[in-house]
Amino acid sequence: MKIESAPFFSTGGVPSLGAFGDYARDSWQRIVLYADVMRRRGNQYQQHLHEEVPNVLDFPAELVMSGRDLPRPVNYGLVRILAPNLPEPDASKRPFVVVDPRAGHGPGIGGFKAESEIGVALRAGHPCYFVGFLPDPVEGQTVEDVMHAEVAFLEKVIALHPDSEGKPTVIGNCQAGWQILMTAAMRPDLFGPIIVAGAPVSYWAGWHGRNPMRYGGGLMGGSWATALAGDLGNGRFDGANLVQNFEKLNPANTLWSKQYNLYANIDTEAPRYLEFEKYWGGHVFLNAVEMQYIVDNLFIGNRLATAELITSTGVRLDLRNIRSPIVVFCSNGDNITPPPQALGWITDLYRDDSELLLHDQTIIYAVHASIGHLGIFVSGKVGHKEHQKFASNIDLINLLPAGLYEALIVDKTLETPNADLASGDYVLSVEHRTLDDVRAIVQPSEENDRKFAAARRVSETNLALYRNFMQPWVRAVVTPQSARMLQLMHPLRVSYERWTDHNPLARLVAKEADKVRAARAPVAPDNPFLAMQQAFSSAVTAGLDSWRDWRDRADEQMFDLIYGSPLVQALTGQGTGTAPRPHPGVAPGHSDDARRESVSLDDDVYQGGLVEAGVRAQCYIHRFRMVADERRVNLTLKLLQPLFDQDLHMEQFRAIVRQQSRLLQHDFDAAMAAMPQLLSRAKPDEIRALGAALKQLLHASDAPTPDEEASLQQMLAVFDKAAGIPAAGVPVAGTPAAEAAKPKKNTSKA
Repeated sequence: MKIESAPFFSTGGVPSLGAFGDYARDSWQRIVLYADVMRRRGNQYQQHLHEEVPNVLDFPAELVMSGRDLPRPVNYGLVRILAPNLPEPDASKRPFVVVDPRAGHGPGIGGFKAESEIGVALRAGHPCYFVGFLPDPVEGQTVEDVMHAEVAFLEKVIALHPDSEGKPTVIGNCQAGWQILMTAAMRPDLFGPIIVAGAPVSYWAGWHGRNPMRYGGGLMGGSWATALAGDLGNGRFDGANLVQNFEKLNPANTLWSKQYNLYANIDTEAPRYLEFEKYWGGHVFLNAVEMQYIVDNLFIGNRLATAELITSTGVRLDLRNIRSPIVVFCSNGDNITPPPQALGWITDLYRDDSELLLHDQTIIYAVHASIGHLGIFVSGKVGHKEHQKFASNIDLINLLPAGLYEALIVDKTLETPNADLASGDYVLSVEHRTLDDVRAIVQPSEENDRKFAAARRVSETNLALYRNFMQPWVRAVVTPQSARMLQLMHPLRVSYERWTDHNPLARLVAKEADKVRAARAPVAPDNPFLAMQQAFSSAVTAGLDSWRDWRDRADEQMFDLIYGSPLVQALTGQGTGTAPRPHPGVAPGHSDDARRESVSLDDDVYQGGLVEAGVRAQCYIHRFRMVADERRVNLTLKLLQPLFDQDLHMEQFRAIVRQQSRLLQHDFDAAMAAMPQLLSRAKPDEIRALGAALKQLLHASDAPTPDEEASLQQMLAVFDKAAGIPAAGVPVAGTPAAEAAKPKKNTSKA
């Protein structure tokens, strides 16, 4: 029965007893409903633990290959994603393989929602696979074993798709991102484009005053604590510890906001809350040897970005060996993997742009303004456009020549030129960048590296001390029963286990919740007591945020005080005259290879026909802006469709694009001087058709610049001459295009 509001005082501005009564009733109902949701959360947690293969995938799947059956067994598996409500995937399109992070939580975040990485790949018509894992590792399993399992999975996917236009596109989220890059460095021949989302690769990098998580290892004295946790777990490391570290980053959300948001919006928030908690509470385990490798070599050692890791078979894991395009998706709002840690490996590996071109590597990065860490993988409303455009434009990404690029995504509007050439609601363009652009984001610092190098040395010393003096005693007293008891007593597990249907009071709450839902009477939005509640919540959040900021500043100052100390740096061998860590140099034979390649490129200038001439002309026309727009690329592929229907394959076309780009970088004048020779191998009507296509392509996206228009006219003049048509004009004097067209001395064999 509704309680009528009655004014308590006749004067304005004073809350009435009726308003308080409305609020009190609503608050009680929300308390009961909140308690019931927490009961369901506990039940869901227990049910999830008892599943044979716990996961949070929103898509049906079928097992293709189990890692337990491999010569070096692991707890990973490869499944094929089924999409009963979508058209059958196109067998000619390259398959997508999504690899989920094993960083404390269970698998499935890459397919957690319909609008996920898996969802957008399926809607783009690609066959889709998922690599997940079981909660418990195989005894003796190592990081290297998992890499070999990923190799076996990719070989299986390639064998299942013999008619595919290229090697699989592999998406690695967070922890899976760096592991996929390590695997690609070991077996680059198995990979198509690689997308790493929220993946830390350069672990010492970060913005001063903003990224405190990187200081944790140094403040703990190094990885001896990891070894202790593994020993107390009887050879297993509890992933709940990693989850707890994530939660400590934002105490306001962990201790208040997440639960308050459920309480304040109890009528609508419960399904989303329970869905997320199913993932967040699905803790998994790693072998102690796996976690020790990760902490020693990556988190504290930071050896991946400097090519210091070597496998047991002697293979150096050098990320410069990867020949597939690498897409790095990160966000300024990610406090777990900030952009410096996602992008810092680029400036760690390469000193200048010429080194990157020498290694023939293609890197594309996209920096989101605000999305959080999990939002990068879940692909909700905020991050959906990036995943949509990467999936629908994987051919554009695969065709890019060697170099560094930034992916820019804008909304499609009624004013967008040739909007029909861009898929979805957005338009993707990829613009050329330099290493200085990445340095502006990463802000590398040798002083910072010197502190972390000192922390690495201290970690090695403390770990050796622990292993020699403490570890034998710890292992002597630990039993499987004590390890199990320690796991059950973990605070995160207790928070789920303490309130389930096993509690005798839980069923009383469930019955009361049913009564409340039948007579639910939410308070009016303008109720003054509701405003007071919201103000109180804001004050609590602000207070916890202030405490977090103070804690983070103290951690950073303590780290700087300890590891920035001249005495500590001297004792750890980090004097000012030494480099804090080795820069990966060019392999001894690489210079000889580059010289041989240069001689080969001199000869390749004259190789090819109409397609090579068209690509070379495109590069010439657009050399001023260096932008690859999806509308122009889609039109290019459309115009080339007759050739694709005959004998031209996508990977062949990719090789042509990369080769022509390298030829222009190697000897621009000779490459352009050889154009008539390439065109002489085509028929006049084919040459005229190519000239018309170049006009279409120039106007397919944004308005061309005067330089591009002038360059187009120069190319059309070359084409007309090759087709036997009298020249219509000459380059406009004084323009960059005209200057570029002037012959240079002693630069060509033509």
